[in-house]
Amino acid sequence: MISSQQARIAVLEEQLRLSRVQRFGPSSETNPLQPDLFIDPDSIDEMTDAPEEDPAPIKPKKRSNRKKGLNPAIPREQHRTYLSDEQREGAVSTFFESVKEELDITPARVRVIEYLQEKAVYLDDHGKRQIVAAERVPHPLGKCITSIGLLAYIIIAKFADGLPLYRLEGILRRHGGGIGRSTMAAWLIRLAVQLQPVINLLHETQLSAFYLQCDETRLQVLREPGMKPQGHKWMWLLRGGPPDKPVVLFRYDKSRNGEVAKSLLDGFEGRYLQCDGYSAYPYAVRGTQVKLLGCFDHARRKFKEAEKALSDKAKKSGKVPKCTEALSMINTLYRLERQMKEQALNDEQRKVFRQLHAVPQLDALHEWLQDNVSTVPRKSLTGKAIRYTLNQWDKLIVYCEHGQLHISNVLAENAIRPYVIGRKAFLFCNTPGGANACATFYTLVESAKANSLDPYGYVLHLCRHIATAQTVEDIEALLPWNVKAQLP
Repeated sequence: MISSQQARIAVLEEQLRLSRVQRFGPSSETNPLQPDLFIDPDSIDEMTDAPEEDPAPIKPKKRSNRKKGLNPAIPREQHRTYLSDEQREGAVSTFFESVKEELDITPARVRVIEYLQEKAVYLDDHGKRQIVAAERVPHPLGKCITSIGLLAYIIIAKFADGLPLYRLEGILRRHGGGIGRSTMAAWLIRLAVQLQPVINLLHETQLSAFYLQCDETRLQVLREPGMKPQGHKWMWLLRGGPPDKPVVLFRYDKSRNGEVAKSLLDGFEGRYLQCDGYSAYPYAVRGTQVKLLGCFDHARRKFKEAEKALSDKAKKSGKVPKCTEALSMINTLYRLERQMKEQALNDEQRKVFRQLHAVPQLDALHEWLQDNVSTVPRKSLTGKAIRYTLNQWDKLIVYCEHGQLHISNVLAENAIRPYVIGRKAFLFCNTPGGANACATFYTLVESAKANSLDPYGYVLHLCRHIATAQTVEDIEALLPWNVKAQLP
């Protein structure tokens, strides 16, 4: 009984230390004091058993002390400082020299656009008056007091910069525009309906990819029919697409079950789907040719949590903890990925590189996990990390099958991070319509970023042209990769 209690106390103390580190300590998973305990970059060839083709060790990049100039594409305005007449007297010639550059930003400029429509009066053969009016440019919301520029400003401020609508309400009030948050929310919901055809084509293009990444996170919706306001609903993310047509798709759903993931992947023609260990994804690809690809970041994170929760006694014992040993072996895999990135290898070269260098490291790591799974307490953080990695092993090693695959799902996690940051500010959505609009605008903003477009310029372009897009060809012309030439 005492032994059992001591083991239980050790597990609880470990969890308490981890909780304190997560609350008060740094959130980074790197340790600058111990970059690699067991791995010497100069000895990778000895560990990989590939002496001839083994890559050279990574050399640290030298930092330049020179300050970078301001972007030359920004418009310039010259302010000249002149000599006085006394200073200029007797000079052979004068010239100007650029001595300083300053970045200047003008705050938002507010104005009211008044539209005047010209009308002509005609008399027909019977002397009756007929009026012909000039054709007006259609507005995506019809009769509405918001301009297209203000719509784009609200969308970018909320979904790219993380400003909730109540803060935008205060900003507009300072500029003289008394527009309430409920009015702005109604505008966004109506506009999202108009933009749904663009979202549909983005999703259709995305499903033609060879490789996709998926993730999900919580969202609170107060007025979801049949559900409690305090309950969690879900924002799903699907990232990927053809190499020259990347898409970041968000979709709201009140459920997290496998049917949602299955509908999200309905029509997927590719081969690989990268995700975490959540059970909805195996259900979604059951009966298809899609192969699940695991995320090494999740495995590494569990060992990192175990290392953060180490007691002072364990740190000072002089023995290398098993969690740290596992981390160093995993870090070797990430170092190989960085080497491939620095050498700018293509997909086929990446596959060959991984087969030569990563596969032997994976075999060594798998053998180490099997040797230590029974020597570590099952309920300890290190024990849980070892068992999680072994349970996901078949999915974790899939990335070596093709050079286009990634070792982790970090691209999907990075794509969903702007939404998570914005959620901390706006906290919840009031209705399912607002949640769907949220998914629509995050899709447009993040897809614009993925295609190296300025989000504001792209959203403004959409708002200007969506009302006149009547055919499928018109909608296709509004996709990010088709408007690059039209945007600065």
